Parts: sequence; structure tokens; C-alpha cells
Amino acid sequence: MTLSPDPAALTAPVSLRTRRAVAFSLPALKIIAAARRAAIFVLLAALVVGFSIAEPAFIGVANLMSVLQAVSVVAILGAGVTVTLAVGGFDLSIGAIAASSVMAASYAMVVWGLSAPETVILVLAFGAVIGLVNSLLIIRLGIPDLLATLAVNFLLTGLQLIPTAGRSIATGLILPDGRSANGAFDPLFLSIGRARIAGVVPLPVILMLLVAIVLHVLTERTRLGRLLFAVGGNETAARLAGAPTRRLRQTAYVISSTLAALGGLVVAARVGRGDVSSGASLLLDAVAASLIGYAVLNVRRPFVFGTVVGAIFVGVLLNGLTMLNAPYYTQDFVKGAVLVGALALTYGLGRRPL
Repeated sequence: MTLSPDPAALTAPVSLRTRRAVAFSLPALKIIAAARRAAIFVLLAALVVGFSIAEPAFIGVANLMSVLQAVSVVAILGAGVTVTLAVGGFDLSIGAIAASSVMAASYAMVVWGLSAPETVILVLAFGAVIGLVNSLLIIRLGIPDLLATLAVNFLLTGLQLIPTAGRSIATGLILPDGRSANGAFDPLFLSIGRARIAGVVPLPVILMLLVAIVLHVLTERTRLGRLLFAVGGNETAARLAGAPTRRLRQTAYVISSTLAALGGLVVAARVGRGDVSSGASLLLDAVAASLIGYAVLNVRRPFVFGTVVGAIFVGVLLNGLTMLNAPYYTQDFVKGAVLVGALALTYGLGRRPL
């Protein structure tokens, strides 16, 4: 006669060990979850402390305001990219739109003699039209987002040089037809990039905060924001559920392009001329900021607040390296290494199941 073991006797110790293991691991799991959410902020704090120790002037109010002013345009452009990422797209034309907006604003005042309000309205409308063109190529013609916006990027990069034959725009510019442009930048327009609130906070920083707050509320707290993410998550399901998916994608690209034009206005107002080289690095920095936003607070999706944090992260890094007199040819390498480390830390921890 064969005696079979009691199932209860076999499972009880295993169940007990499992409960003990789970109870023991709960503190560790909480630590991992907190580390996921705080990784970028810990790294940012470490950068600030490290640069402050190496160069005490880094922590001064004037320098911190300078950092925020420097990243304001990147954050504004990055916020626009984030909205297109929310609908499952990707706008690669923002750098060219910003650069073209710099040239357009300069041309409007120096050549056409327009006032500051007229120039701002014209350039923002220009950005919105480019957004409509992007959405037409993507939605109506079915061109993939990356290819369509990359084509527009090249188109605008070349188009902005044609009216001035590749020259930067300033008072006294000789136009291709031989005429001299004798207009000047409106002082009111220049205040967009140079004015300071209470003599301390640059106006571009205020614009950055306003854009960040409005878009954060729009994407995180409204029905429109939920629909944008629904389109990005599963466009077919969103369409079957009754969401106007085409209109939502169009809205995302118009927002992105308009914000890129706003960033171009800030750059033009800051430098006071139509520089043909302006906006050269804006695309990569804005995209980097928007992708770092995925890691902020471990949201793992497009996140406007995270994009702003990402822009500040990059700005702090570059400003600190500059103050430490790091060779210019090493800065991109160091920036890339730190960004990879930040993302690897967050996503590496994120692979552990909770």
C-alpha cells in the first residue's frame, strides 16, 4: 500500500515562505518605485551641487536665471514635440520652423517695416500654416510623420535663405535686387527676448512657464488631452469609439508648429537680427528634452512637465561645463554620456517588476 503525502502539508510551508518573501521585499519594492520617480531629480541635484562646489558662482541668482533663459526656447519647442508624441507622431520640422520664424520676423521689420504686434501675429500664423501643411501631408496623403516633417524641415531650411540670398538680416541689408533695407527692430519686439520681470526674471522664462502650465493642464487634466493620448495609444480604437482622430492629430501638429514659431520669435528678439545660423541645434535639444520627459516621475509616456525638466537638465549641464571651461569639443560627448546615464538609470530600474 502506497501512502500519498498530504497536499496541505506540502503547500503550507511554501505558502508561508512566499508570504515571508513578499513581506520582506515590500520595502525594497517601495525603494525601487521611489528611485524610478526621483532618478532625474537626483541626477539634476547632483549636477547642481557638483558645479556649485567646483564654481561657487554657478549657484548665483543671475547665473540660474541665465540657465532658465537659455533653456526657455528649447522647453517651448520640446513641449510642442511632446504634444505630437502624444498622438503617436513626431515633428522633426520644429528646428527649421523656429529658424524660419527668426528670419521671417527680422524680414518683416527690417524690410517691410512692420510693427511688433503685426510681426508677432504674422509669424505665429506662419507657424500655424506650417502645422496645417504637416498634417495635410501626414493625414491626407498618408506620408509617415517622420518622413513628412523631415521633408518640411529641408524645405524650410532652404526657403528661409532665398529672400536674402543667404545673408543674415539687419538694418542696411542689401537685397538680391540691389535695394537697401533700412528698417529696424521694434524696441517693443526686442523686449520679448530681453525684458526682465522685477529686474530679475527674464520674460522668456515667464513665457516658458505659461506654455508649460497651459499644455500640462491641457494634456493631463482635460478631455482633449485624454483623447490625444487615446489616439497615440490606438488610433483605430479611438476612431471606432467616436474620437475625431484626424482633427486631433491636426491639432497636435498645429500646436507644435505654432510653439516652434513662438520659440523663433524669442530667439529673434534676443539676438536682434535675422541670423541664418539660428536654430541649428534647437531640434536635437528639444527632442532630447521631450524624450527625457518620459523618464521624469517614471510616467513612461509624453509628459510636458517632464519635457521642461529635461530641458533644464540639459541646460544646467551645458552651463556648468561652460563655467568650468570644458573644451567645446567635449561638451556634446559629456552631454550624451550623462543623458544616456540618466535614461539607463530610470529605465534599468523600471525593468524590475513591481
